[in-house]
Amino acid sequence: MTAIKHALQRDIFTPNDERLLGIVNVCKAGKKKKNCFLCATVTTERPVQVKVVKVKKSDKGDFYKRQLTWELRDLTEVDAKDASKENPEFDLHFEKVYRWVASSTAEKNSFISCIWKLNQRYLRKKVEFVNVSSQLLEESVPSGESQSVAGGDEDALDEYQELSTREEQDIESMMVTCEYAISNAEAFAEKLFKELQVLDGANIQSIMASEKQVNILMQLLDEALGEVDTIEGKLSSYEEMLQSVKEQMDQISQSNRLIQISNTNNGKLLDEIQFLVNYMDLSKGHIRALQEGDLTSPKGIEACINASEALLQCMNVALRPGHEKLMAVNQQQLLFAELRDTFARRLTNHLNNVFVHQGHDQSSTLSQHTAELTLPKHSPLHRDLLRYAKLMEWLKNTHREKYEGLSRTYVEYMSKLYEREIKEFFEVAKIKMAGTSKDPKGKFATLPRKESALKQETESLHGSSGKLTGSTSSLNKLTVQGSNSRRSQSSSLLDMGNMSASDLDVADRTKFDKIFEQVLSELEPLCLAEQDFISKFFKLQQHLTVAPPLAQPETEDFDGSLPSKKPPQAEHKHSLSSEKDIVRLMMNKIFQSIETELNSLIALGDKIDSFHSLYMLVKMSHHVWTAENVDPASYLSTTLGNVLVTVKRNFDKCISNQIRQMEEFKISKKSKVGILPFVTGFEEFAELAETIFRNAERRGDLDKAYVKLIRAVFMNVEKVANESQKTPRDVVMMENFHHIFSTLSRLKISCLDAERREAKHKYTDHLQSYVINSLGQPLEKLNHFFEGVEARVAQGVREEEVSYQLAFNKQELRKVIKEYPGKEVKKGLDNLYKKVDKHLCEEESLLQVVWHSMQDEFIRQYKHFEDLIGRCYPGSGITMEFTIQDMLEYFSSIAQSH
Repeated sequence: MTAIKHALQRDIFTPNDERLLGIVNVCKAGKKKKNCFLCATVTTERPVQVKVVKVKKSDKGDFYKRQLTWELRDLTEVDAKDASKENPEFDLHFEKVYRWVASSTAEKNSFISCIWKLNQRYLRKKVEFVNVSSQLLEESVPSGESQSVAGGDEDALDEYQELSTREEQDIESMMVTCEYAISNAEAFAEKLFKELQVLDGANIQSIMASEKQVNILMQLLDEALGEVDTIEGKLSSYEEMLQSVKEQMDQISQSNRLIQISNTNNGKLLDEIQFLVNYMDLSKGHIRALQEGDLTSPKGIEACINASEALLQCMNVALRPGHEKLMAVNQQQLLFAELRDTFARRLTNHLNNVFVHQGHDQSSTLSQHTAELTLPKHSPLHRDLLRYAKLMEWLKNTHREKYEGLSRTYVEYMSKLYEREIKEFFEVAKIKMAGTSKDPKGKFATLPRKESALKQETESLHGSSGKLTGSTSSLNKLTVQGSNSRRSQSSSLLDMGNMSASDLDVADRTKFDKIFEQVLSELEPLCLAEQDFISKFFKLQQHLTVAPPLAQPETEDFDGSLPSKKPPQAEHKHSLSSEKDIVRLMMNKIFQSIETELNSLIALGDKIDSFHSLYMLVKMSHHVWTAENVDPASYLSTTLGNVLVTVKRNFDKCISNQIRQMEEFKISKKSKVGILPFVTGFEEFAELAETIFRNAERRGDLDKAYVKLIRAVFMNVEKVANESQKTPRDVVMMENFHHIFSTLSRLKISCLDAERREAKHKYTDHLQSYVINSLGQPLEKLNHFFEGVEARVAQGVREEEVSYQLAFNKQELRKVIKEYPGKEVKKGLDNLYKKVDKHLCEEESLLQVVWHSMQDEFIRQYKHFEDLIGRCYPGSGITMEFTIQDMLEYFSSIAQSH
């Protein structure tokens, strides 16, 4: 090992100015054994750097090379595995753990000891030595086998000191003086030994000469020790004196501390007393206001409000720990509770009396309101009661039971008041609606409920203007029973044709519209004002949670199916404990009769005239839209939305009844048809609907009704045309579809553009069909002849050979033509004009249109006959007995003569 050490020092470390202090032969644990050496080195230059170097023998020769180098300062732990047993394994923890197996336990221990000494000497770093014997971690290591590995060098390292500059010069001068020192080392050493003995003798003589001085020094030391004893005695006496002073100062400090604690406690006690006095003391004025304050005057109410707020503030003070044990605090709390109960009782009794008084005394009759059909305003009552709003809030926070009792009392008496007023209001509205609004003296009569109901039923049967039950519109008078006489049927149809111009219907409907609008306009501010008052007076914030507004309430479709979306009040259910639900419940109880009365009024209006449903649908939709914009969750919005469903049902029923009456319509077998009553009825309905629904919110409902009605009109016009015996089918279709086309073109209903084009198409087709069928009669034989000619040509006979056919030769053609001279043709056309005139009705004024179309068709046939003569009978010189100019004169003179 020593040879290897010297070789490594010479070949590897000396060139790098390093000294090798420790070495161990190792291999990696657990792997194929490849031996290497771990070396502990230090640099010869300052500052000294300590390293651990892994040296490995080269594969190409016998020399060694450095493989890895670690700084000793990077070492964190040395693990010897076992301190009590011999074990060659050990671990070094640098940036990672390196596991080694030494060639012997002695080498391992010597290397670990070297590492420990280098760490102690140069680094003083805290390196953990785990499972290492304490004997290895001592400064002096006993000589032995391990000493030979690393200990000798370490001792030499400890004794070695670098020569100073002066020492180097002295050695050089000495070696110059003794030149033989290099050639004869023994003579040089002997000379140095002799000189050393001379120096030792001089030192001994010097020591013996200084004995007297030593004695003097010892004497001085004894005197100094005596003085020290004297000073120590004085210091002890001073310490005893200061001890008593210290005790006195401790007592004074303790006293001061107690005084400070007392002052602190007194300050805290004063703060607590001030806190209780400031926050739990109620002034005499407030106590007097709570006990006997005037609840009728504004000043008294203001004083009571201030006193109640002060009382509530005192009662809600957050007491600190321990306050509840104080007798004064308990007494104040009892006083506050007594004052609270007393004032709550006084306030409850007073407001109960106010509610009862208002419920009885404010039930004034409608005599002062009937002329304008208005509801009494309760704003004065609301204004007076709102002065108590803060007191109600106080009562809500302190006495919930009394607050709820007042709420019930208010609802009970106000519901009776509103019920009387609303019933009387609707009685007057029904009387006005029925047309008997004035008594003999010219004033409105306030009818008892039963008498009024009886009068309503009577008027609904006979009508105030002598009308029959049901709608006065033409569409609602279409049903003519098959068993009726011709006279009754004719008069009904005449009545239906003239009803569109009935000023009486227009006036009645306008009057109904104004009455219904007035009813809704009176109810809307009444409900909104009452709901606003309830929320403010009872401190119920109904706007805390608002349902998202809907564009319009979903109602039933024409087929009567249920709405696809529920109304807002069913879609947004909250717990009944929420303040919004409390407001809705109170409003439902106070105005429980509004929805019933509205439905009754709507039923009456629908019974008088089913067309009233159009007015009601528009008005009700507008008011629902307005109410939802204000508050979609309000009672008014909810109620009007429910009533709107009823109105929509009536509107759908009106449309269904009109369709049913179209389907049940029967025509007379002996009279011409003309414009069908349900066609003119649709015109009247469309004109009225366009006037009513102008800029309305529910235009979509009308468009759906239009489509259903016009399809029913189309279908039933065709059905009647097929059943007609007196009037040709083409005439019935032509006249009625012309009327429908004219109506739709004039009204410009965008949703019926397709039906307008269809009506024009049907009118044009049936006009052409009627003209062609009618013109076959004036020149009947000539028509048959040329139809035969065309049939022969179609069978393959050449046109120029048709004249050789026996039945179609030139002689037969001249014979047929002679039968239709100009005089006979004019006579035939005159008869045709009379026949057409009998077929057509006067209302539509289509005679000239049809006659002109016949003229054009006749000329077309004439030219066709001449063309056939020219092609099938060329060069024959055969011509008609009359010319086109003659025909134009015939048509013109016949039209003028009639």
